[in-house]
Amino acid sequence: MRLILLGPPGAGKGTQARLLTQKYGIPQLSTGDMLRAAVTHETEVGKRAKAVMDGGQLVSDDIVNQIVSDRIDEPDCTRGFILDGYPRTVPQAKALGQMLQQKGLRLDAVIELKVDEAALVRRMENRVAETVASGGQARSDDNPQAFHKRLVEYREKTAPLSEYYAGTGELKVVNGMADVDTVTAEIEKTLIPA
Repeated sequence: MRLILLGPPGAGKGTQARLLTQKYGIPQLSTGDMLRAAVTHETEVGKRAKAVMDGGQLVSDDIVNQIVSDRIDEPDCTRGFILDGYPRTVPQAKALGQMLQQKGLRLDAVIELKVDEAALVRRMENRVAETVASGGQARSDDNPQAFHKRLVEYREKTAPLSEYYAGTGELKVVNGMADVDTVTAEIEKTLIPA
């Protein structure tokens, strides 16, 4: 099972990815984790990425695409994977499609969690309040201003992926505003044909 989860920050992608990885025994591939691992293990592409990051620049699509390609080739991805944070743009989605085709693979589904942005802000505020009340520390970007900025960036860069994947026939839309179990059940329904 090879999946992409789409949706704005706070939509519940991480929660659903964890549940799906447990059910299907496939890894959740986070772009950040893959990038850090490539740098730590000093792979060829990891060395290129480190040089770019050390220069204070953003890692190019070519480097990110290669890191994803290398990670997909690892043994734990034989049964599939869930991509988290990749692709972020339509050019990355096109590169992923070509990469998978070259490997003789295909996506089983791209699942978009549709949510109400105002409700997401309330969710974030509640999460911060609960974290603080339990003695924890909130994430530095869990505040209304930073969250709004992340939503704007999502709308501009990542939301066009919905239209792209709708055009390829791979997009499945699920109401992300329901409770966790209901969202999980809806995702399961979309995966039955896969």
